[in-house]
Amino acid sequence: MNESMKVFTGETWEAEVLGVEGPVLVDFWASWCPPCRKLSPLVDELAREYAGRVTVGKLDVDGHPEVAVRYGITSIPSLLVFRDGQVVAQRIGALPREELCRWLDELTPAATTAAR
Repeated sequence: MNESMKVFTGETWEAEVLGVEGPVLVDFWASWCPPCRKLSPLVDELAREYAGRVTVGKLDVDGHPEVAVRYGITSIPSLLVFRDGQVVAQRIGALPREELCRWLDELTPAATTAAR
């Protein structure tokens, strides 16, 4: 994991996700989940690539099940984007990089990502 990637917990959820200005991408995952492990390096890349545009982090559903239940997470990996404390978009599964980048670009059209 890099310095741009956040690790969200039930204790930090309000401040680091719901209280953040701008979009927040949350990867709901678990260590025993093969698709989650496959997606993890890509989410790490997105955290670096979208730094300053999108806050990116992960929440371990086993360690913080109350947050997963709160948002109806029944399949992992689940990616939710929050803005102003509300879910504005959701994707389920280990999606390809191109699809995730296109999705994030649609959700944050004000700026372009020069890294790609």
